[in-house]
Amino acid sequence: MAAETYSGEFYCVKCKAKREASGDVHVNEKGTRMAKAKCPECGTNLNRILGKA
Repeated sequence: MAAETYSGEFYCVKCKAKREASGDVHVNEKGTRMAKAKCPECGTNLNRILGKA
């Protein structure tokens, strides 16, 4: 099974702006799907909650 990826808008708390990025989708212990990526401008970790798996 290939790892699921997400491409779209993330909010960077360091830049205080929305950034286009792509990253891997992870499921946390509560069953919520989250996309994780790196900000293309400053390199900060970005998270986006996608909803229940």
